[in-house]
Amino acid sequence: MRAGLVTGTRRFELVEVPEPQARPGTAVVDVHRCGICGTDVHGFLSSEPYPAALCGHEWVGVVRAVGDGVRHLHEGDRVVAGVAPACGRCRSCVAGRPAWCATAFLGMNGRDPLASAHGGFAPSIAVDAARLVPVLAALSDDEAAVVEPTTVALHAVHRTPPRLGDTVVVQGCGPIGLLTLQCARAAGAGRVVAVEPDEQRRALALALGADEAVAPGEAALAAGRNADVVYECAGVPVALQSAVDLVRRGGSVALVGLAAGQATVAPATWLVKEVTVTASLGYLHHEFTESMALIADGRIRVKPLHDATVSLDDLPATIERLADAPSSAVKVLVDPTAG
Repeated sequence: MRAGLVTGTRRFELVEVPEPQARPGTAVVDVHRCGICGTDVHGFLSSEPYPAALCGHEWVGVVRAVGDGVRHLHEGDRVVAGVAPACGRCRSCVAGRPAWCATAFLGMNGRDPLASAHGGFAPSIAVDAARLVPVLAALSDDEAAVVEPTTVALHAVHRTPPRLGDTVVVQGCGPIGLLTLQCARAAGAGRVVAVEPDEQRRALALALGADEAVAPGEAALAAGRNADVVYECAGVPVALQSAVDLVRRGGSVALVGLAAGQATVAPATWLVKEVTVTASLGYLHHEFTESMALIADGRIRVKPLHDATVSLDDLPATIERLADAPSSAVKVLVDPTAG
């Protein structure tokens, strides 16, 4: 069986891997769709090793087999890969901090004992069954393949919720930014301003509910330097300080995009504004059900993000294209059975 893996800096290959087997506590899933995440592209460009189990982590599929001890899943169930519930045994759980469960965090990062040797860029995969969440019947496979990034956005809004009527700024209109924009609106934001350099993505932000969509140089005028909440989804170092510049005194900044390298900030601005900065990484188990419900009832629209579906054979060239031209697509899905 072939699986797509980052094997080095700017090297993405289809490699032969063993057929997955259902071990105790795991399930084997036949993958129907797998989204290409910005993290996959960053892994392709990075000089650091990229965990094989993370390479293709936005997927939906159907359970083919379950291992010993698995009771909540059955053959034929359609599932997405998420994060396991809090274990209840690690130091964080025992201290009453289950949202930061160390065991669940290892699984989310593909470093747990049951981690697969590859991700969802493959016809099938064996994973920790506790990470699998049944998909609502109302969702298509294309929609279900975007549940994972939707849950990233939902978690960010849960971590830094707007109050009813708040002015919200979303910096960066890639998939996470466009989904965060919609989650903030669903949570009660009154006015939403999207900040994005690419004109087509600004237009998409407007179509998905933004009141205004502006280039970075126009952000201060649009937000009036008085945003209640700024969600930083661009993932570039300079955007950290610009997020603080746009928020009002006593406002909140949520770090959602992962910026590589160091950021230069103006501490006096942070101090004078008494700004609250919250980081958001990943998600919690129960949030997957919530994000699916938001997609099913139309409050979160994921179909407009879907640009194309490619086969495994097309995947290496697609990863390279997205690395060289990030704005060329918002969300590309992979069909491992195509071709």
